[in-house]
Amino acid sequence: MLDLLRKIFPSANQRRISEYRKIVKKINSLEEEMSSKDENFFKELHFDEKPDEEKFSHIFASVREASVRTLGLRHFDCQMIGGLVLKDGNIAEMKTGEGKTLVATLPAVLNALNGKKVYVVTVNDYLAERDAAWMAPIYQYFGLKVSALTSTQSFEEKKSSYESNIIYCTSSELGFDYLRDNMVLFRNQKSQADLNFAIIDEVDSILIDEARTPLIISGATDDDASAYPVFLKLIPNLKQQLREGTEEEPLSEEEKGDFLIDEKGRSVELTENGFEKVENFLVNRNMIKEDESLYTTNNLKFLKYIQATLKANYLFEKDVHYVKEGNKVVLIDDNTGRKLPGRRISEGVHQALECKEKVPIQQETQTLASTTFQNYFRLFDQISGMTGTADTEAAEFKQIYNMSVVVIPTNQTMVREDVNDVVYVNEEDKYTALLTEIKEINKKEAPILVGTASIESSEKVSSILKKAGIKHQVLNAKYHEKEAMIIEEAGRPGAITIATNMAGRGTDIVLGGKKENDKDWNKNHQKVIDAGGLHVIGTERHESRRIDNQLRGRSGRQGDPGYSKFFLSLDDTVLRLFIDENRKQLFSRLSEGMDDSSIEHPLLNGAIANAQKKIENRNFEIRKQILEYDDVSNDQRLTVYELRNFFLEDNDNEKLIFEYLDNLLEKIADKALPEDQNEYWNFDDFTKILSQSLGSAPEPEKFNKNQTFAEVIDVLNDFYKAEYLNKFEPLKEKKNELERQVSIQVLDACWKRHLQNIDSLRGNIGLRAYAQRNPINEFKKESFELFDSMIESFKDDSVKILFNIKIQKMSQAEFEARKNTT
Repeated sequence: MLDLLRKIFPSANQRRISEYRKIVKKINSLEEEMSSKDENFFKELHFDEKPDEEKFSHIFASVREASVRTLGLRHFDCQMIGGLVLKDGNIAEMKTGEGKTLVATLPAVLNALNGKKVYVVTVNDYLAERDAAWMAPIYQYFGLKVSALTSTQSFEEKKSSYESNIIYCTSSELGFDYLRDNMVLFRNQKSQADLNFAIIDEVDSILIDEARTPLIISGATDDDASAYPVFLKLIPNLKQQLREGTEEEPLSEEEKGDFLIDEKGRSVELTENGFEKVENFLVNRNMIKEDESLYTTNNLKFLKYIQATLKANYLFEKDVHYVKEGNKVVLIDDNTGRKLPGRRISEGVHQALECKEKVPIQQETQTLASTTFQNYFRLFDQISGMTGTADTEAAEFKQIYNMSVVVIPTNQTMVREDVNDVVYVNEEDKYTALLTEIKEINKKEAPILVGTASIESSEKVSSILKKAGIKHQVLNAKYHEKEAMIIEEAGRPGAITIATNMAGRGTDIVLGGKKENDKDWNKNHQKVIDAGGLHVIGTERHESRRIDNQLRGRSGRQGDPGYSKFFLSLDDTVLRLFIDENRKQLFSRLSEGMDDSSIEHPLLNGAIANAQKKIENRNFEIRKQILEYDDVSNDQRLTVYELRNFFLEDNDNEKLIFEYLDNLLEKIADKALPEDQNEYWNFDDFTKILSQSLGSAPEPEKFNKNQTFAEVIDVLNDFYKAEYLNKFEPLKEKKNELERQVSIQVLDACWKRHLQNIDSLRGNIGLRAYAQRNPINEFKKESFELFDSMIESFKDDSVKILFNIKIQKMSQAEFEARKNTT
């Protein structure tokens, strides 16, 4: 009945697929024609106009033919549909093993032949290099240049990579290159090319999971790192308060504590008792005066130290959120389980973690340049994406990026068996059942992938298997170098692989193991199929259903058999934090009398799904809020970068400098010579102020009280413009270069101070909610006031420096040497 209704009333996705199938039919009809073309035809396919259906159908057909000739791979019809979705700037949801790497070649060639710069964005350098090398023969068949852009490349190598028609790269490297390009002093120091068209592989990972973490380039501050060990000593003397008091249920004296932890919101807040205790602690150490409060302006830094130390000790767990690696604390990505070398937590938390782990405390940093992935990818003319799991976030993709998610039908029917979750009252029973399941599956030599949520969890499972004498491989942030190799062999008969979250994403698990150089592959492949394919076992539900679906999706690729099952306990983070106590108690009672303490109830699956939806909604709100704040900063960022680019180009800067001069002179005159109060004008004082600001001033006799304000400004303009031209006359063609350099460096210094002020404003803006004011509206208002003030400072400071600068004779050779070392 349901199938009949779907035929009568197809969904929006089905209607879209139906339209694409018509185009694919047309492309298929061109196959014979393309197979008859010689190589020259493919190399002469470049075009300038926007491609219509006739044009892009021919291009897609030619890419399929080039792939057959160079790689021996023919795009399936479902892959052609995927390519059409990407061409339209949307997201193709394609299951694992459906050949997304090959799909990207279709719109990549189409756009590159149309003269556009194409970026194929992946999640790591390994995949960028692998896919660029693998797909290169197709691109080269059309005379196109392809390159891989990686984090290890020198400036010259990067510049060369950006000159290619098609660039394989990571999102973070693209973002950081954009920020670095907007910090250079000379135009030839820029590397990044035009941002025309991007195909984002694992688009959900980059545009959803990474969206909570802004890209930041930072520099050192003068904050005192020695304060962290002092506050670490205070932590054992502070008591956690487990709940907030209410009018109906006030706190007893025994319940009162010094700080509250919000695990869901990942925040720590001092109570009144806590403030008092911290103040006494600081007074006793002569760090603040007895009559001072923590809220005194000079003491706010101590509040930051204590909050950072509390967060480090209560919200960040070793081997879950970070690892200790030599003398460093290295963060772990919550979603992928990969290490994030070089990335640091702001607001002193990273320093507090270093103090906690007794490694050298690195100097705190301040923001020099920043952006978010949301606003960076909005700079492209068009973006598109591919992933195995995007439909659960379809609304967010549409709202934030204006991209539709199109679910592509698989090339072969999915036959994987997805078994219902098994839930246990406690963690111990869960792991006992998990071990039993692994032993049973291992008897038939089916490969097993055990998915965990953290390094700690993966090492716990590994320890249980070691004790049981079961051979296995561990893949987590500690062993990421082996990632691709371990995943490639995870499909061998009897292989057991433990992996954190989506480690190894982007590399298919082939049943039977890696095919190349394995004479027994066919036998192993059949053996694994007979055993039921890859068996995926989850040890915890992730915060997002999407990540769980990604884990499941490692099994059952291209019509292969497969199996998936999740083992959970009421102690797991998601269930513990987001299922209410009443339901947990009900589920615990349901397990009584059961041999293995497992819980089965229709309410349970709904409760788990609802818990995940709650978290997904909360995380979406966090990402939306980050974007709302960054949208404000982004307008300012683009204005500054546009001004910077004006000075980097060979423009005539003098006109702009004189505009800034007019503005400054009017401000000085307006303050010193109140308009319509000529009798109080004091020209001696006025010229002293001018001289202090601009290094010189007209004689007081040049002015009189009978002049209008406008006439005074005219005298000033005539004097200073003549002074300026006379001063810089010896520099001739070098004058413009000096103006350019001064303007850029002053702008950078003002922008740096502004970013510091914005960081401070962001940190304190939440307090406005207590005064019944909307924090984002307050942020918009105050940040624009700060920005206007910053632009005024830039204009004034640029003029003052140029007028006060001392001209020193320099030969052309000295000038070029100085320029090349800057």
